[in-house]
Amino acid sequence: MTAPLPRRRPRALARFLVAAPLLAAGALTGVPAAHAAPADDVRINEVVTTGDVDDSVELYNKGTSSVDVSGWILKDDDKDHTFKIPSGTKLAPGGFRAFDVSDEFGLGSSDEARLYLADGKTQVDGFSWSDHSDPSWSRCADGTGSFEQADSVTLGAANDCGSDEGSTAPAAWPGGSAVATADGSNVFGEDLSGLYQDGEVLWAAQNSGKLWRLVRNGSGGWKPDTANAWSSGKTLRFPGGSGSPDGEGVTAVAGGIFVASERNGDASGTSRLSVLRYDVSGSGSSLTAAKEWNLTSDIPSTGSNLGLEAIAWVPDASLTAAGFKDASTGAAYDPSRYGAHSGGVFLVGVEGTGMVYGYVLADSGAYTRVASFSSGMSGVMELQWEPQASRLWAVCDDTCDGRHTTLTVGAAGTFTPAAVYARPSGMANYNNEGFALAGAGECVSGSKPVYWSDDANDGGHALRRGSVSC
Repeated sequence: MTAPLPRRRPRALARFLVAAPLLAAGALTGVPAAHAAPADDVRINEVVTTGDVDDSVELYNKGTSSVDVSGWILKDDDKDHTFKIPSGTKLAPGGFRAFDVSDEFGLGSSDEARLYLADGKTQVDGFSWSDHSDPSWSRCADGTGSFEQADSVTLGAANDCGSDEGSTAPAAWPGGSAVATADGSNVFGEDLSGLYQDGEVLWAAQNSGKLWRLVRNGSGGWKPDTANAWSSGKTLRFPGGSGSPDGEGVTAVAGGIFVASERNGDASGTSRLSVLRYDVSGSGSSLTAAKEWNLTSDIPSTGSNLGLEAIAWVPDASLTAAGFKDASTGAAYDPSRYGAHSGGVFLVGVEGTGMVYGYVLADSGAYTRVASFSSGMSGVMELQWEPQASRLWAVCDDTCDGRHTTLTVGAAGTFTPAAVYARPSGMANYNNEGFALAGAGECVSGSKPVYWSDDANDGGHALRRGSVSC
């Protein structure tokens, strides 16, 4: 942890700040009981690390029900530094509350703020930075947007985000503006979601419980593989052969294909946040998961159709080289402490919150959460690790106007946004739930292909092709 700055001003804040519309217990608002609200509705919304205000962290309730945050824990980048939220503290819908943490720890120029449930182990939200606030690190828009340096400190009130809802204009797409279709007419229909390019194969997960193996069509696009019963995709099943996983994200790792699923289609009203491993070497028309890591109890609840939407795998070697910090220990990530696993960390993205969680998935079926961070967007529909640039891509669909955020492991050892890009100017605001990058071997004249999958199958096409700078 960076040492706290010397105190240069008198204490100006009370132990915590309260602002309307925060109302005790929701008694005047008629909101539901606090315990019924999802914990993940509470976000870190503003952080002040220097200036005329003591080091402070503001929370915001972006949900529709009051949340009792009594006993919840705020930490900086040191797991032993804690601030316990006072008993009786409730956040009404749209409510803000700021906490002066300076008596417990200082917030340095390269540090992080983390929010935990009262058990001190279950992380709800986190934000890390590499420069002091000037004067305020603020989410724009409140509760859902990415953090930026706001023009003023607004602890206990809406952030000073300017007239455009506070969202800094994204940079232009770092590649060509032209986008073309990359599939035949009405091959997949609706609900095509996660993508992953594995050399000469493009894997695609479909919400209807299918996995597609696609091969090149000779025109810069992709078509279903006709060998080994892949021509219409293969039906996915949970271990034992039951159910219909709502496959949203897909990635390939030595030892199998891994699919992120948010629910069982046969019980669609109930979340089942799982990572499933499949052996795809057979010739049958369906695939039964060889292993399931059910993460439902470890991830703050969302609607059953707002859960795991994305998955990416990052090699252990890349993480250790970058100085990645293990959130479960507070120390540098050490793969050897986890025994037999995939040789990397799986990152899964939550559609409804924009949060990303990192897990070591043991071969035994056990799991350990080693990371929790915001994508900087209100939703995550796709995650892709780009090894050549050592960066993670997080993609949002038409909800965020097709924005793409890249994240890297920063000085604090956590993933933080590095850049935010608009979609290519030649692509409409499609409901893109999948995104894949070609490997370095396809780089020609400084550019390589990228692909998007459109959940809505606009114009009868679900796949589109563009380019990005190498």
